[in-house]
Amino acid sequence: MFKKVLEYTGEYRKTTYAAVVAMLIGIVMNVMPFLFIYQIIKPLLMRETLTAGYVLWRIAAIAVCVLLYAVFYVWGLSLSHRSAYNTLKNLRISLQGKLEAQPLGAIQEKGVGSIKKMFIDDIETIELLLAHALPEGIANLAVPAIVYVGMFLVDWKLALLALCSLPLGLLAMMTMYKIGIDKMGSYYAAAQKMNNTIVEYINGMEVVKVFNRDGESYHRFEGDVKSYRDFTLAWYKASWPWMALYNSILPTASLFVLPIGAYLVLQGYSVLPDFVLVLCMSLGIGAPLLRAMSFIGTLPQINYKIETLEQMLSTPPLQQSHKPFEGKDHSVQFDSVRFAYKDAEVLHNISLTVPEGSLTALVGKSGSGKSTLAKLLVHFYDVTHGAIKIGGQDTRDMSLETLNNQISYVAQEQFLFNISLLENIRLGRLNATDEEVMQAAEKAQCGEFLARLENGIYTMAGDGGKQLSGGERQRISLARAILKNAPIVVLDEATAFMDPENEEKMNEAIAEVICGKTVIVIAHRLHSIVNADQICVLNSGSVAATGTHGELLDGCLEYQKLWQAAEGSARWKVSTEKGDENE
Repeated sequence: MFKKVLEYTGEYRKTTYAAVVAMLIGIVMNVMPFLFIYQIIKPLLMRETLTAGYVLWRIAAIAVCVLLYAVFYVWGLSLSHRSAYNTLKNLRISLQGKLEAQPLGAIQEKGVGSIKKMFIDDIETIELLLAHALPEGIANLAVPAIVYVGMFLVDWKLALLALCSLPLGLLAMMTMYKIGIDKMGSYYAAAQKMNNTIVEYINGMEVVKVFNRDGESYHRFEGDVKSYRDFTLAWYKASWPWMALYNSILPTASLFVLPIGAYLVLQGYSVLPDFVLVLCMSLGIGAPLLRAMSFIGTLPQINYKIETLEQMLSTPPLQQSHKPFEGKDHSVQFDSVRFAYKDAEVLHNISLTVPEGSLTALVGKSGSGKSTLAKLLVHFYDVTHGAIKIGGQDTRDMSLETLNNQISYVAQEQFLFNISLLENIRLGRLNATDEEVMQAAEKAQCGEFLARLENGIYTMAGDGGKQLSGGERQRISLARAILKNAPIVVLDEATAFMDPENEEKMNEAIAEVICGKTVIVIAHRLHSIVNADQICVLNSGSVAATGTHGELLDGCLEYQKLWQAAEGSARWKVSTEKGDENE
């Protein structure tokens, strides 16, 4: 486990080792006063004459040891913390790099709460290992080991007595750890569930309030919080008695030395000076031994968290290469594509060609696989079988950066960062000038609502872009796509927030995005795609038919049903009068 963590220390590994050495010297200095105390006591026991100078030198030596302990221990802590926080930096950067290579869908499945816990809480606890448990634990453990060796050199019988409390204390400690490890999985599962529930509760607050679901939502929130509390208290309740036991027994090395050692002296098996020396030495090992053992309690937890991190890091990354784009054109081919979500296949042998410069619409009922197919094209996931090609080149045979340069993906919900709208649009092409960004905003029909804002395009978007309406956020995302100017455009429900007043403006914005491009559109509004070059009808993850609007109306029953539903919704109206048609 130490080896795994130390991989991330980089150039600060030597700093960690230096911290161990500094703390070891400091703890030795903390034990040395007991030897000087023995040197003062021994002449008294042997009825030898003590001079003031002899005693003062020992007292001065004790003072120096105390000072050196403080200096070396603080220096060791400084070195260990410097190494620890640089290691955390390296670990987070490494994890971020690994995450970028993972399927985006797999990342979304983990949930915001669990990823936040992993990036912040779990990684932060590793600081305890590097800054304290590793250097302090090793140093505090090394000193008792050295002292015990010294005891055996003085009197092996008394040394064995000093060791007697050790197995009893370790037995209590191991019992406590076994109980803790048995409950650890349930404890961390409850913590992760609580984190996800809290994040969901906060994000869904608006829906909860609007639909008066406060009681139900709070009940779930309260239940998960109480579950975490109950697991934590049950864990501690089972561990506390054993914790108290080993804290009482483990540091008392003199527990058997004092009574039995005194008997051995009286019987002549040991001599009084050796007895006093071992007794003084036993008093010096209690504190470092207990401190060393206290860090062992963190090791099972840290090990569990490192394993969790490793599981995330070991998720197979997306298949890609470092090749540039080598396709002959910007046509798109889905070649016998199959895709399974977890264990359930949701796309079955999809074959479809989108010619360069054409507009292809994907239609079908909800859950038919339209959005999944689009996400596979932009490489959110790897296909289970088959291939997706651009101009004949497999999307897995190019880097993600290269693929992203070929495609503008505009989803139903586009995230806006809490930076200015100008900088949000500039994400489409980071080297774009302010003038180019503003031109893209105008082409995306953003001018009207930008004029209403006090700071115009320099207005902050707010958290998640909440300063704007859904349709306004959509037009900002279209401006990004216009600025990016990729040869392939995927519009995944991009008109979801279109309203009658802004329909013409949204259509003009979309026309700017798709002009001269290879376009794949996913839309529920069939009226908006009747002029598409081809329409692909999906049904339960399979291609039901492909053709133009007219061809599908004549020969595809599934499309006829979709069209009839679209026609019905177009005639639908709200009325307060009973008996009205299309009510």
